[in-house]
Amino acid sequence: MISASAYAVVLGQTDTFEDATVQGWVVAVGGATSPAPPANIATGGPAGANDNFLQLTSLGGGGAGSRLIAFNLTQWSGNFTTAGITGIKMHLNNSGAEELSLRLGVATGVAPSSTNLAISSSAIIVPAGSGWVTAEFLFGGANLTATAGTVAAALAGATEIRLFHSTSANFPGSPIAATLGVDNVTAVPEPTALGVIVGALLVSHRRWRAFPRT
Repeated sequence: MISASAYAVVLGQTDTFEDATVQGWVVAVGGATSPAPPANIATGGPAGANDNFLQLTSLGGGGAGSRLIAFNLTQWSGNFTTAGITGIKMHLNNSGAEELSLRLGVATGVAPSSTNLAISSSAIIVPAGSGWVTAEFLFGGANLTATAGTVAAALAGATEIRLFHSTSANFPGSPIAATLGVDNVTAVPEPTALGVIVGALLVSHRRWRAFPRT
């Protein structure tokens, strides 16, 4: 198991995927494999041509690769509380045919044996064919729900974060066929707006608002 002390998450760190790798994001842990691994796409990110991004794919149905879940067990491990991190912001692009209900999870211990797991109480709803939008997953107040252990312990001793689709505040969610672009995953300080918000990037000239679901 990777300990939280092995890495130190810091305020302002960002996964841009410009190094042509998936920067530690995986869709299977504990020796499992997936028929739909994450991929680094060399162009078409929120900044347009030559802007790399991470592409996540799920197949729906049953079996390996059926659910939209991504884990990071490396640079997103550590103590979010002492680092002053109150949320994670990212750019998302749902290019699939179904609406996505996205949540973030912070865990101590690797799935499925997490001793502490805190997940988004409300989902960020990203419509099918959304184009690039911004999303902010907040940690404070009632924004996180503990499904194992406590929220405080998960944030203070994180060994992984998870981005996943689930229509309810549980992990994992239901199978879904989906394709999701992810870029500029950033550790942020005190939020600039209350709640969980999806807003359009200026380059997209489109506006979306998240409709939280519990």
